[in-house]
Amino acid sequence: MAVNVETLDKLERRITLTLAADTINGEVATRLKRLSRTVKADGFRPGKVPMSVVAQRYGYSVQYEVVNDRVGQAFNEATNEAKLRVAGPPRITQKDEAPAGQMAFDATFEVYPEVRIGDLSAAEVERVGTEVTEAAIDRTIEILRKQRRTFGLRARDEGAAEGDRVTIDFEGKIDGEPFAGGKAEAFQFVIGEGQMLEQFDQAVRGMKVGQSKTFPLQFPADYNGREVAGKEADFLVTVGKIEVQNLPAVDEALAKALGIQEGTVEALRADVKKNLEREVRFRVQARNKAAVMEALSRVAELELPKALVDAEAERLVEKARADLKQRGVKDPESVSLPLEVFKPQAERRVRLGLVVAELVRTQGLQAKPEQLQAHIEEMSQSYEKPAEVMRWYLGDRQRMADVEALVIENNVTEFVLGRVKVIDKMLPFDELMSAS
Repeated sequence: MAVNVETLDKLERRITLTLAADTINGEVATRLKRLSRTVKADGFRPGKVPMSVVAQRYGYSVQYEVVNDRVGQAFNEATNEAKLRVAGPPRITQKDEAPAGQMAFDATFEVYPEVRIGDLSAAEVERVGTEVTEAAIDRTIEILRKQRRTFGLRARDEGAAEGDRVTIDFEGKIDGEPFAGGKAEAFQFVIGEGQMLEQFDQAVRGMKVGQSKTFPLQFPADYNGREVAGKEADFLVTVGKIEVQNLPAVDEALAKALGIQEGTVEALRADVKKNLEREVRFRVQARNKAAVMEALSRVAELELPKALVDAEAERLVEKARADLKQRGVKDPESVSLPLEVFKPQAERRVRLGLVVAELVRTQGLQAKPEQLQAHIEEMSQSYEKPAEVMRWYLGDRQRMADVEALVIENNVTEFVLGRVKVIDKMLPFDELMSAS
């Protein structure tokens, strides 16, 4: 049967669906009869409720379900017949006029756009790389040492110094008034490790046990606590305890404590280097992937289905609310998160998703089983028990779908890098690792 498809806009279409009223009524009667076997009503035994009572109580909702089911089925059949790729759910409205014995509905919907990918050879992509240096290995081992450090009391007549852990009482006031979060007792932090604002850190240096000091502190304009951001406070600090840190030596004992089977410093450094190289590889891959996706998005031409953009914006809103809840915000549902704020990001994501899907389809860039296996094996090596991590991924369909998406993105990245003008750039290790 030929399907008449009206074009309303660039991507918007409309088709008219007709259903036989007898078919609808027959399906409603069948469902009501089935429902009457279990429905309960005062004054009647189960299964003995008269059909007139069942119809009066449930007739409208059952008819609504039947019409929805039949319209959905008819819509799917019509769009399949017309070979249309529907983007998002249709809007269904019943028509006032219909042929005798028929019910008529208009289904308005969007279709997926034609995606035109331009000349990739004219695009430029900066591809970064990073080398794991001996200095990077040294800094990582230093972090491992700090994770296993111990603290001992410093002599009472010695002032607090870099690396010491101090226990203090403090109270801050702005214009003579206390403020939320500005007071604490027996508070600990390590001097010089960025746990406190620099002015606070510097003020405590040199203080001795039992000593008190008052000093001014200027909160940065971009401070997390908005109620004090950009303001100046006066802090009173009293030192209760000072502890000097003791770092383990870089020796065989440390290597064995870190699980190095050979138990040598050389093996420790080799293991650290291997782990850093794995982390660098993931970060470089992610950064280059982002550059490729940006270039790919620029050379593509397509219209964006509003339904997909709206759905993605709503998903981003829900994600934002979930993040607020995780951060401890009470009643995140009451926080105003206008959908329009998320529209630009949603548009970018939908656009890129459609472009990537087109490239995967036309160039055969789907994830191969051996690629999935290799990717999971590589990720699992970052954990203490790789075999258990692999089983964790392989045993869950959604987790495997996430891995598949990553592998597909990697395939697209490699494909595009093989066709664009690549500008290679070596990044310092610290710059790559500090990038968000």
